[in-house]
Amino acid sequence: MQEKVILGGFGGQGILLMGRLLAAAGVIDGKNVCWVPTYGPEKRGGTADCSVILSEAPIPSPLVTAPNSVIVMNEDAMGRFEPKLVPGGNLFVNSSFITAKSSRKDVNVYYVPCNEIAEKMKAPKSANLVMLGAYVKVSGSVSSKAIFSAVGEIMQKAQDINREAFEKGAAAV
Repeated sequence: MQEKVILGGFGGQGILLMGRLLAAAGVIDGKNVCWVPTYGPEKRGGTADCSVILSEAPIPSPLVTAPNSVIVMNEDAMGRFEPKLVPGGNLFVNSSFITAKSSRKDVNVYYVPCNEIAEKMKAPKSANLVMLGAYVKVSGSVSSKAIFSAVGEIMQKAQDINREAFEKGAAAV
């Protein structure tokens, strides 16, 4: 099994953190992992994306040109990464910020209102964990237990609210 995922959005949405948590969970689950972040010079508001590869076998290249899954948190990311998704792949769309529907008929699309879910929880910064919950439930690429361990190692605070956000994201798909 090899899962290649691209995550995209703008700075401040927790895109790189999502990728880092996914990569850390892969390590915890005993997988070979590659995480490549990309971002502009802006602190917030600029583009941010990363790619993560999770594999049972060694990973020969860190480049992700044809992902199995794409997670998009804003419209710009949708336009940039949706076309790269392989047929039969999974597209996860933050329907809180993206009103456009996917033009692809050959992929599975999951519209997740990440920001609305996070705001109802009174935890607006947890929208990324909501999306991560949806992605992990559908893809099965890592275990929920590994994600919770990664959250504990990397974030070290607000673990309860982040766990709740993850679970609500999983319930949304």
